[in-house]
Amino acid sequence: MGVAAGPIRVVVAKPGLDGHDRGAKVIARALRDAGMEVIYTGLHQTPEQIVDTAIQEDADAIGLSILSGAHNTLFAAVIELLKEREAEDILVFGGGIIPEADIAPLKEKGVAEIFTPGATTQAIVDWVRANVRQPAGA
Repeated sequence: MGVAAGPIRVVVAKPGLDGHDRGAKVIARALRDAGMEVIYTGLHQTPEQIVDTAIQEDADAIGLSILSGAHNTLFAAVIELLKEREAEDILVFGGGIIPEADIAPLKEKGVAEIFTPGATTQAIVDWVRANVRQPAGA
C-alpha cells in the first residue's frame, strides 16, 4: 500500500441500495485513463464487501459514491471496518449528493475528501495523485 510499486490502485464502490452508478463509472474511467488501476465493485455493495475487495486487491484507496442519503452510516462503516482489519492505510474518499453540513463530520470520522456535484474528473484525479502514495519512479 504505502510502499507498493506500480500504479495507484483504487477500488470504486457503490455501497448500499443506491442504484445510480453513472457517476461512479465516470470517475472509474477518469482514474483509469490517468494511469491508475481501478477495481469497480458494481452496485449494492455492503461495507464488508467493499473492505474485503480493497484488502484482497491491495488497494491504496477506496472511492465511495453515494446518492441515497446513507452516506453518514455507510462511510462510517467502511472506516470502522478498515480499522478493525488493520487496513487504515487505505485512504477513503467519496462523492455524491452529500450536504455541506455533513462534510466536516465525515472528515472527522476519517474520510479524506468529499467531492460534491460539479467536481471535475480532473480535480478528482489530481487529488488522488496528490494524496495517495506515488507510483515508483514518480
